[in-house]
Amino acid sequence: MTQISALQKARAAYQPKLPPALANGANVKAIEGAPTTSVAHSERIAKLFKGTFGSPEVKFEAGQDAEKAACLTVGVILSGGQAPGGHNVIAGLYDGLKSICSKNKLYGFLKGPDGLVKNEYVELTDEIIDAYRNTGGFDMIGSGRTKLETADQFELGRKNCEALGINSLVVIGGDDSNTNACMLAEYYKSNNIPINVVGCPKTIDGDLKNEQIEASFGFDTACRVYSELIGNIQRDANSAKKYWHFIKLMGRSASHIALECALQTQPNIAIISEEVADRKMTIGEIVEDMVKVITARSANGDNFGVALIPEGLIEFIPEMKALISQLNDLLAKEASAFSQLADQDEKIQFISSHLDKDSSYTFSSLPHSIQLQLCLDRDPHGNVQVSLIETEKMLAEMVRQRLTELKAEGKYDGKFSTQAHFFGYEGRCAAPSNYDADYCYSLGFTASALLGAGKTGYMSSVRNTTKPASEWVCGGIPITMMMNMERRHGEDKPVIQKALVKLNGAPFLHFVANREEWAVATEYVYPGPIQYFGPSEVCDQVTKTLELERK
Repeated sequence: MTQISALQKARAAYQPKLPPALANGANVKAIEGAPTTSVAHSERIAKLFKGTFGSPEVKFEAGQDAEKAACLTVGVILSGGQAPGGHNVIAGLYDGLKSICSKNKLYGFLKGPDGLVKNEYVELTDEIIDAYRNTGGFDMIGSGRTKLETADQFELGRKNCEALGINSLVVIGGDDSNTNACMLAEYYKSNNIPINVVGCPKTIDGDLKNEQIEASFGFDTACRVYSELIGNIQRDANSAKKYWHFIKLMGRSASHIALECALQTQPNIAIISEEVADRKMTIGEIVEDMVKVITARSANGDNFGVALIPEGLIEFIPEMKALISQLNDLLAKEASAFSQLADQDEKIQFISSHLDKDSSYTFSSLPHSIQLQLCLDRDPHGNVQVSLIETEKMLAEMVRQRLTELKAEGKYDGKFSTQAHFFGYEGRCAAPSNYDADYCYSLGFTASALLGAGKTGYMSSVRNTTKPASEWVCGGIPITMMMNMERRHGEDKPVIQKALVKLNGAPFLHFVANREEWAVATEYVYPGPIQYFGPSEVCDQVTKTLELERK
């Protein structure tokens, strides 16, 4: 990088905080707990992970282990979508390794897991690491979505690691990536291959967390970026007083982002997918709920507002889930006949006539543009690309249709104009907040301590982060402890259990207690941009979600 911004230059000097157990470098003692089991399907998980299942939790304390750690040569992989703070995980890993032994080396595999398989790498040096401290993005070494799950891949990885003298790997990724890291650790351990594997929890979606992993990195920063944008739009809405803004937010498998942003900004409407599924709501019922808020505000003269919609909503609506399942089967079986239809209306008619009665009714109730998206957009496996469905526009149009009906009945006389937005990539590579900068650095440093202690099949864990760093607790959690069996592509596979929004959890209950008031009143909060410098109460905040969960 030949030019950097003034902010990046200033942030390069920021020294992330560390838990006290890690403050003295090599003087770290590993304390082991009792053997562990898995979150579900223990017998089946145990059979698949005979070498790593049942490993104890590890907690680090200041002190000296009886055995001095051997020199380490480590490879690091960034896997999956970008999340703010990834560079600080690598920086913490690098500094931690050097604190154990100055001769330790760190290699970065390029473009994600592909780099391990294809032997594309770079040795990471002081110069490289220093250029990326406290920066967003994954561009130091790049990322990728290749899954490491076959013996052939594991053997290629072994061969390439042995050529570089690598005896340890760190996989920085989400639930699928860390599941693959555990499979890799199991393969190497069960085949007596001296390569240990450790993971770090990454995903802005916030769905990789549990009692042991209290947050996935990047969630804090991404939500602050989105909340700033939502706050800006709310202020614009409150200024112009003429638009309803329908905002779709990242989060296909869970609604943590939508909930956190709602807690930060207090919009008029925020849909939580898990609640929709729990109440078995139809699209019509979702629309009716939105219409009630819009008409109530209109009666007060407020023909404007903001609605937050999670990206994965459509898969949580029972009738839409059934429709999508039928579409996947139908378009796989009738691919030839369907491909011969050139006219869009013919395709829609073909689909409608081949669905069962309930799904055909659901399909016909959708706006024309959404029908086309369901028909035409397929992924490489032939499935509907749900993430491309413009749910925000679908709901805006369906609400408009319902309001038109009410106006004809004399039950609504307001004005309804909409603006649609999708906030996704805007938050994935932002410069990390102080929380993510600190948390990520500690995760990387903890990963180095796990490798120094000879651990494999573990995920780096830093807890108690709502407290000052002097009270943080770090250690390692066996990845098998987080696993269950799920149906994937027609087969039962071991995977880390995704964390959904808990409807009995403090964050959601706080939202429920306030949403009726936020709906009709205009009680917007404008968080503004992330603050990196200034008083701790401004710069070192944690998410509302974590704050409420840990109270």
